[in-house]
Amino acid sequence: MLVIAIFSLMTAVALPGIKISPNLLTRITSIIFVYAARLSVNGSYIGSIGSGVGIYSGLFEVSSLSQYFDRFLFIIRAMIFVGWAPVTSKVLRGVQSVFTALPTIPEFSLIILFVTCGGSLLISSADLISMYLSIELQSFSVYILASLYRQSESATAAGLKYFLLGRLASSLILLGSGLIYAYTGLTNFESIFSLLSVGSIDNLTEGLGPCIIGFSILVIGFLFKIAAAPFHNWAPDVYDGTPTIVTTWLTIIPKIAILVFLLSLQRGLEFNGSSLTLVFDGVSFDVWKNLLLISSLLSLIIGTVVGLAQYRIKRLFAYSAISHVGFLLLALAINSEESIESFVFYLVQYTITNLNAFLVLLAYGYMICLSKKSSDIVFIDDLKGQFKSNPLLGLAFTVSLFSMAGVPPLIGFFGKQMVLYSATHRGYYFLSFVAIIVSVISASYYLKIIRVIHFESGNTDNKDITHSSELKLTNVHSFTIATLTMVITLYVFKPSLILNSATLLALTLFNF
Repeated sequence: MLVIAIFSLMTAVALPGIKISPNLLTRITSIIFVYAARLSVNGSYIGSIGSGVGIYSGLFEVSSLSQYFDRFLFIIRAMIFVGWAPVTSKVLRGVQSVFTALPTIPEFSLIILFVTCGGSLLISSADLISMYLSIELQSFSVYILASLYRQSESATAAGLKYFLLGRLASSLILLGSGLIYAYTGLTNFESIFSLLSVGSIDNLTEGLGPCIIGFSILVIGFLFKIAAAPFHNWAPDVYDGTPTIVTTWLTIIPKIAILVFLLSLQRGLEFNGSSLTLVFDGVSFDVWKNLLLISSLLSLIIGTVVGLAQYRIKRLFAYSAISHVGFLLLALAINSEESIESFVFYLVQYTITNLNAFLVLLAYGYMICLSKKSSDIVFIDDLKGQFKSNPLLGLAFTVSLFSMAGVPPLIGFFGKQMVLYSATHRGYYFLSFVAIIVSVISASYYLKIIRVIHFESGNTDNKDITHSSELKLTNVHSFTIATLTMVITLYVFKPSLILNSATLLALTLFNF
């Protein structure tokens, strides 16, 4: 479906006699995502798909995990396109904006389709070659997306920084893959795991020992791409420099695909009875688990402590994302049935909450003309007094921030509670204690935003800021924010819709 859509849009954009507006292309792409999600439901009726079905000579593997997240990501991508919808106002149309409400080039939809195709292929990758080609297809498209606004100096600088550091991460992934292939002669993950399960690893220089170094470098490359500490330094600068709609893509879509791939890779190791464990003088050391645990601990601490000093809102959200990645890596490293269930649930709830927060931030940017050059919200103080001007948007933003902080009875509280329960149940008391402390501390910078919105008056003397009651969002944008806010708020009354899916998926992964 995605390949057909890519070739169709390429033809439509290339033909000189056809003039299709970027707005129409984004709407068509959103419909394509919804239809692709509907088509992926058909895979649920195949009985053998739970254990995984290899396709294209084993390069890819379609499983219940890949099918579930394909459907989920298609729906989320369609929702993100809502943010491109223009506001129905004559006022905004007269503003010459660098970061406009609409994409500036018709090829934008093609870039998004390439990102989507790369992410979907990465989730189903079962081979070193398909994995690297998939992550590169996704990465190159995201690099172009980050530097989409060439008229903006900050967006261009952010895109260049993202490209250079992203290439470093890709080089690490390629280096790790090369080491694994050099010492096994295999590229298929299942074959590599089977070989590791029967081989002995006593040191890092003989036999299959260098494979552990290769997998370690591979995981570090992926941790770099999801901005997990200590490989996070690029994320705040890139998120802050790009337009908000592009930041929404960067903070949600690539991370989900990579985290799901790491989950499938970990389950492949467990299923084949292999592990990346070194044994020295009777003492075993699980390289995979300890690497994820160290990154989780650093992400929790750095994402919370450094976030306290931020006054630019997208940089604050960047450090908030780093902290949430710490929770996800903690659940992934524990690798029990409870922790995988909490991992899937946390990934779903964080995506919903983060998307709602960014959609509200986009709405504020469209409804507050911050100078004649940009419609992006840059500083936290730009949101002063917005509850009085837009009470419903202020309420939706507050609900999202409280959910990120883990305030009950919102959906974010249950995500953190499930991760902490699985951690304490397996004896990770220190990391659980750190996670609780940083959750309490991180609530302070969420409350800072809430205080600015609700209790501080706006600067009405500044002539560069234009407020207008004529500015209104489209119905689709408003409906999406309302729907996501209701899911976040009312989850406690009907938890089975999301929780049962996470439970069944975890059972499927551990029973096959």
